Amino acid sequence: MKHEASKRAFEAATRRMPGGVNSPARACRSVGAEPVFAARAEGAWVEDVDGQRYIDYVGAFGPMILGHAHPEVVARVGRAAARGFSFGMPTEAETALTERIAELVPAMERLRLVSSGTEATMSALRTARGYTGRRGIIKLEGCYHGHADALLVKAGSGALTHGSPDSAGVTPGAVADTFTAPYNDLDAVEAIFTAQPEAIAALIVEPVVGNMGVVPPEPGYLEGLRELTRRHGALLIFDEVMTGFRVALGGAQARFGVTPDMTCLGKIVGGGLPVGAYGGRADIMGVVAPEGPVYQAGTNSGNPLSVAAGLATLELLSHPGAYERLEALGARLEAGLTAALEDVGVEGRVQRVGSMLTLFFAPGPVRRLDDVPDTASARFGAFWRGMRDAGVLLPPSQYEAWFVSLAHDEAICDRTVEAARQALAAQ
Repeated sequence: MKHEASKRAFEAATRRMPGGVNSPARACRSVGAEPVFAARAEGAWVEDVDGQRYIDYVGAFGPMILGHAHPEVVARVGRAAARGFSFGMPTEAETALTERIAELVPAMERLRLVSSGTEATMSALRTARGYTGRRGIIKLEGCYHGHADALLVKAGSGALTHGSPDSAGVTPGAVADTFTAPYNDLDAVEAIFTAQPEAIAALIVEPVVGNMGVVPPEPGYLEGLRELTRRHGALLIFDEVMTGFRVALGGAQARFGVTPDMTCLGKIVGGGLPVGAYGGRADIMGVVAPEGPVYQAGTNSGNPLSVAAGLATLELLSHPGAYERLEALGARLEAGLTAALEDVGVEGRVQRVGSMLTLFFAPGPVRRLDDVPDTASARFGAFWRGMRDAGVLLPPSQYEAWFVSLAHDEAICDRTVEAARQALAAQ
């Protein structure tokens, strides 16, 4: 395929933006390519500035669970825009969205809307510290919780893709109270609690990791984290920015039956517009200003357009059969990709939870970050380029989740599998 318009767009972008992108996850460097510049999207398809159409599994990195430009969401956002883009004042729609979230995620007895997942996680951790009076936090290796300083330690997703799990510009003091352990390793977490008695305010975790590729929790792992945090007086925070309303209507906590003290949301809860939310037990959220001493604010928190998109999206996802459909499509794609790997004789493994999955170029199950071999990124890069040439757009990293939407169908999944078979055979 020719990508001349994308090349010109990228050259123009590099003059003003570092790397020519506004987020490193879009750069495509790890797959040996330049960014695909989007022009428009509808349903399961995205079109680039060269006029080439692709089956889309990026899905804006998760929020487009209904597909792109769903007519009802577009209509709701249009009506909201006609009333005003932003007010700097409360709206009844904000209350309606928080009420709906609390209905679907009962652990969020009270919550705050913010403008991004990063704001949600950093605000939740500040709240946890304010509530417990403790300084320490535990994060798990390969989990990404946004780009706040204290969380850029052994981070996932873009940090892994670009070969620097820790960011320059983050001072030792900023991460002095951050402790890390491998994902799916309860003994390592218990060792931190033992070494730091009464020092840990909270443990934050992606209950299903999506930022080192899709890595599900081992049986008993989330239950173990719940027991350890409770025993040591720390809060358990589920970062469900990616999994919230993706793996189940009530998120991963509903799917796995484990209730955290606090939850962070984003992506789907704003229907693809900038949004985040954090919340938890009423007594914990009672320390947030103006009721309590923990400060958090934002000009665009609860933006009317994001709220309108979020309300419409959650309403449509609540229709009977929505998640059964997503599960069936995800399972069909998983089975097809697994068969393609076996047929072509390429070593790899497909891991899936609901409508998010990853094809790992790894010899066995990926349970933690170290299970992904050093060769995986190069092999995925060749696969990614082959899929793009076949008209299928994947997230540009071995360490990202693919996302299936309700706009995908069986024919699209089967077409994807055939493209994958050819791309794998070419390796």
